Amino acid sequence: MGSDASEVALDLVPYLRVYKDGTLERYAGVERVPAGLDSDFNVLSKDIVIIPETGVSARIYRPNSATQDQKLPLVVYLHGGAFCIASPAFPCYHNSLNRLVAEAKVVALSVDYRLVPEFPLPIAYDDSWAALEWIASHKEKDIDNGHHEAWIKDFVDFDQILLVGDSAGANIAHHLALRIKDSDLGRRLKILGIGMIHPYFWGKTPIGSEGDNQVRKELVDQWWLYVCPSDKGCDDPLINPFVDGAPDLSGLACERILFILAELDILRDRGWLYHDKLVKSGWKGKAEITVTEGEDHVFHIFNPDCDKAKSLIQRLGSFINQGKSPVE
Repeated sequence: MGSDASEVALDLVPYLRVYKDGTLERYAGVERVPAGLDSDFNVLSKDIVIIPETGVSARIYRPNSATQDQKLPLVVYLHGGAFCIASPAFPCYHNSLNRLVAEAKVVALSVDYRLVPEFPLPIAYDDSWAALEWIASHKEKDIDNGHHEAWIKDFVDFDQILLVGDSAGANIAHHLALRIKDSDLGRRLKILGIGMIHPYFWGKTPIGSEGDNQVRKELVDQWWLYVCPSDKGCDDPLINPFVDGAPDLSGLACERILFILAELDILRDRGWLYHDKLVKSGWKGKAEITVTEGEDHVFHIFNPDCDKAKSLIQRLGSFINQGKSPVE
């Protein structure tokens, strides 16, 4: 890139490096694989533009065996990457979505929200919100604006829409579910449930085991301060949902939520805290939590063939299909 290493402002290798002149080098999440038929899982996918005004796109998936006479749940998937790396076309995410669609027998829309620093926060949240509005437009009986998606119109049960996200994507899901509560969109689109995998929440003051590894804590601190520079730092309500001024968790607009945490993840205790505060908030839904022993943050994305990753996808698939008759 032509920048001298001595001018490094933030070193987050193996993920990214930022130079004092603002230059950014991404080392992870940059690879892309094409959509199409995954013969291992018998899942079809394709890339679509969903918001022409901004160019925001998505990768949509469905079982190759799906028929229009049996409507399927729709999973709106929000990928991780700390808001600044990765995409639905990143091989690890593409593989994970193929596995989830095959396991749960769902339609999935993986949103390609725009990334920091080229598009500062809250653009990632706004892009994801716009994706929900676009989905809601498909419920209009006579939609004929030349911008609807047949896979959603033909295969989706609009009474079974769930948000699923890992890391930063779980953070986005949290904010969408709070924002939709009393909105016009909330009257048009119901979120049945949320799957939060290794959610990305943080704060200035350590809780639980967060301070045990000071080097790792400082890395998480630095990463957020880069992603969202503000005078609130790591107590910005975007990253810390428990500070004064953050929306009350009782307003989470879904009927059920599954927290999937990892034992070795430095973010684990924030996930537990979220679960406990949600249960005590007066929220009327059902909260479930599961912890994968001996694993770290988003291990299932980078090691999808291990038994624990397969178990995670199975657990998530079971959660998605709660109360739903099995697909024949």
